[in-house]
Parts: sequence; C-alpha cells; structure tokens
Amino acid sequence: MSSVKPPSPVSPNTQSISVDVYGMSQELLDAMIREKVITKASLDEFIAKAKASRQPLETMLLNARAVREEDIVKAKGKLYNIPHIDLFGRIVRAEILNIIPQELAQNYHMVAFQKSGDELSVAMTNPSDFKALEAIEFIARKNNVKIKYHIASESGTKYILRQYESLSAEVEEALKDTETDLATSLEGPALDITEPGMEEVIRQAPVSKMVSVIMRHAVEGKASDVHIEPVANETRIRYRIDGILHTSLVLPKHVHSSIIARIKVLSNLKIDETRIPQDGRFRMTIEGRDVDYRVSTLPLINYEKVVMRILDTNASLTDMNELGFHGKNLTIIKENILKSHGMLLITGPTGSGKSTTLYAIMSDLNKESVNIVTLEDPVEYYMKGVNQSQVNPEVGLSFAAGLRSILRQDPDIIMVGEIRDNETADLAVHASLTGHIVLSTLHTNDAFGAVPRLIDMKIEPFLIASSLNVVIAQRLVRRICQHCIMDSSIPENLEKEIWEEIDKIPKDKLPKDVKHQKPLKLFKGRGCVRCENTGYKSRIAIAEVLGMSEQLKQIITMEDNVLEKTKVEFLRQGMFSIKQDGVFKALRGVTTIEEVWNATRE
Repeated sequence: MSSVKPPSPVSPNTQSISVDVYGMSQELLDAMIREKVITKASLDEFIAKAKASRQPLETMLLNARAVREEDIVKAKGKLYNIPHIDLFGRIVRAEILNIIPQELAQNYHMVAFQKSGDELSVAMTNPSDFKALEAIEFIARKNNVKIKYHIASESGTKYILRQYESLSAEVEEALKDTETDLATSLEGPALDITEPGMEEVIRQAPVSKMVSVIMRHAVEGKASDVHIEPVANETRIRYRIDGILHTSLVLPKHVHSSIIARIKVLSNLKIDETRIPQDGRFRMTIEGRDVDYRVSTLPLINYEKVVMRILDTNASLTDMNELGFHGKNLTIIKENILKSHGMLLITGPTGSGKSTTLYAIMSDLNKESVNIVTLEDPVEYYMKGVNQSQVNPEVGLSFAAGLRSILRQDPDIIMVGEIRDNETADLAVHASLTGHIVLSTLHTNDAFGAVPRLIDMKIEPFLIASSLNVVIAQRLVRRICQHCIMDSSIPENLEKEIWEEIDKIPKDKLPKDVKHQKPLKLFKGRGCVRCENTGYKSRIAIAEVLGMSEQLKQIITMEDNVLEKTKVEFLRQGMFSIKQDGVFKALRGVTTIEEVWNATRE
C-alpha cells in the first residue's frame, strides 16, 4: 500500500520559505500577525531588540512570554498547510511509538503518536526537512501504512520523545547490570571502593550509565541542583526545580557507594577519602551542549552525600524584562549602568538570582567598544566578547588579588562575583571612583542594608556616597503556569495584608496597569501536564531598587541613623519594596500571593 504524500511543505503562495529575520522567515512573521498571535507594533519592537542583541527572534519572543510556543506552531501550520497537534499530555502506546525508531525520531524531531486502521499520524517540528520526509516515506512503505502529517512544537515533541525511555526504566536496566557485573545484592555488603584497581572498574561499570542518566534527566527537567543522599535503607535522588526539591528516584542502598565513587572519578576527587568534604566539578555534553556540574561531597554518619549544582554554560541569557524588571525599577537600572563610572550592587540571600541579573546587565553592556572583565566563583555562563576569569584560592587568586590584576587589564566594566571582605570592598570602591563601572553582589537582606554593610567593611561614608550608583535587592518567586492559570479566591485576612502594602504607597505612584479597587483579583495555576501539576512554571524576580540621589548622599555622609533615613529616602523616590513589587506581580497574574509572602517572610 503506498503512503499518502504530505501536503506541500512550502506555502501555496511562495516557492520557498526564506529564513532571513533573525531565524524566522518573513512569511511566518506575516502569518503570525494574520493569525493575531502578536501585533505588528510589538513584533517590530522585538525585531529591533533581536537586531541589537544578535539573539534569535523566536527565543526572545518565547523568553519574554510575548507569544506562546504552540501559537507560533499553529501559524507555521497555516503557512505549510499542515494541521497543528498539541502533544503535551498525550501518552503514546509503545507499539505505535516504536514504528519510528528512537534514533530517527530524535535526529529528525518527529514522532508517531496515533494509528487508526492503516493510517499513521506523525508529528514533525520542521515539515520542510526533506530528509525527514524521505525517512517517514520509507517507514510507511515498510509498515504498509498511509501517513497523516501534523506539525508540533519542539517542547511537545520532546514530551513524546521522553516516552521512549523513562528515568526509572533506564536506571532499573542499569541496576540489573550493576548487580550482575559487580556481584552485589540487596543483602550483600556495600562495594568497597578503596580496593586497589576499583577506580577503573567504577569508570567502566554500568553504574556510570546510571549516573549519566540521572544527570541527563536533571538537565532535561531544568533542575538547578541534584541531591544524592542516603536515607534509611535507600538512596534518594532529588532534583531542585524552580527552587523546590522533588524526589525523582529511590535506589537500593547497595549502589550508593558506587554512584558516589563514579561522581568522584568524574570530578577528579579522591575516591578513597570519605572522612572530609571535597569539592570539584566536571562537564558533560547533553543534547549537543556543554553542561558543567559543581560537585560537593559531605561525610554523614555511615555514607557520603553529594550535591551537584548544574551550570548550563550555554543557556540563553535573559534580558531584564524577562527577569521581572520593568517600570521605574528598570528605568533607574538602565540610567545608572550607562554612566561612565560607579558601582552597582545586587543584594539578596543565596539562590535569589543575583548572578543571573548580573549577567543580564552585562549582556546589555556587552559591545565591541568596551572591555568587560569578570572575576567569578565559578563562571556560570560563558558570554561571547567578555573576558571571564575564575578565582582559585589554592594558587592565591582571591577576589582581592584578581581585582588588582584586572585593573591592569585596561577594563571599562568590571564584574566581581561577590564582595566578601574589606580588601575586595576597598578595591571595588576605588575602581569605581577611577573611571570604571563595577558590578558586584553583597549579602544583605534588602537594598537599605548595603550602605551599613560597606561601612562595616571599613569603607569611608564619603567614598560610598561618591562611588555607589544603585543597589538592587531581589528574591525569586515561581511563575504561575500560563497554560492552566485561573482565578483564585482571597481569604479575608490575606486581603487585609495586601491592602496594608498597597496603602503605604501614594496613590499617584501606584502602577497604572494594576487594579487597586475592591474586590481584588488574584490568580493561581490549576496544575497541568506542562507544569507537572504544580501550577507553576519557571521563576521571576521581585525586587526593590535604590538609586543614589543628592539627598541619599547627604544621609550617608552624616553617619547618623543611616538605615532608617535611607528607607525614608526610598519612599520619597516613589519606589516599591520587594514585597510591594511582589504584590503587583500577583495582581497581574504573574505569580501567587503565597509565593510572595513566602519569599519576603522576615
């Protein structure tokens, strides 16, 4: 039986689809406007941003949530005259899925998802890929079926591709091999990793496959950390996703030492040293991109625990809007980073997104005409055109020593990962006074605490007043999943607390795009397959921004009750606190009020 030929992969009105507008064809852009996916004015604005930043247009549109991925694909479907299919939430039977071999499906981003009689439904992400079309036609002839073509999103296709192999199934297979090859059992003794020659066994044993699977699934799930820890008679694997730890896998205790040893081998750590903590890092290539893992081991009573921070060095950098900065906050930041010299500090606890914000600011400043030099611990993202250096205390390259060397590198902009001590603080301040823009982070709870903290570090108040341009304090909150967002009721006591925050702000300073009348309207996520039924997808910053003014300079140099007077000046500037910024984001439907309250709890 011959297969049905697919609809023409090109538009009926054009001979070919050109890719000429930063990765998207003009025909597709026109189709998106026709289908009301985006307005022409908004699209023109993003095209200008893509041109300035040299980033792919589609990536920028999706990161900014200006359009939904499925809506872009629907427009592509109209253009190619192929029906769109949303694959999220679909479970495909193995006998249908395996009609297209896994390797072909992954190479050409295409999946079989339904079969009715002799008709096989196939979804593709790129209908103009003629090699993929030839492969499908071959499969159709071999299986004696007709093909019904669909177009699907990249993320939807990946959702189906993951059904070829699940984390638990892959690990279970490796476990069987481990039990056979290493001759261990649930009742048997744990592997003695200190025996001579064990390092090579670990390197080649099936446990290495198990570790690779755990690492790959962590990256695919967009986890920031992986915890491998002994619990009673089990080993628990937990992923931190959007700031929350989730148990992903439970393994028998007998493989724990083997997994820890494999990670130590990858990180060049001593596998026979289990009495003291060790730190290391390694790199893996996953889906064609390099991913760094920062490793920390900790001895517990009987076993070691490992935590790995995932640093996706090739991850696309987001801009300030995408991170959650807008309105007056963004205006003050933009104005101050364009100054010829001065210091910008970002404050907040560990895990509050300070480094990501620093990279977004550097991305705005990264031009051929300026020399940007960084000193980081560690380098989390690689930026083209930026000179990135990493501290190494073992050879004497501390933040202070590195900063001295950077000043001899003719820099225009200096990024210091963190101001930890008096010497680094002093060098940073003097660098900002001598014609450099200095970007750094400081561990204080809010923007107001930055000045007293620098004074504690023995920096003269008049130098702080002269060097400091702006202080940003931020926290991260989870975004509501926009695919399952719904209205949420507000308990009476909670509504009272929200009004207390709103009433602190003069009416003429309130944001114009937020409703401030009773009854207030809040939102939450119902929970769906795209957010794994959590109601949340990714995170966003809530922030307060304190700009240097003449009044603030006088307050700092007076050295009298600086903290309280700084708060008064902040209110005079008409700025919002972190909590108030979070309240307005909750009222806009970006996050939930519960997330804001949790992030800003004293």
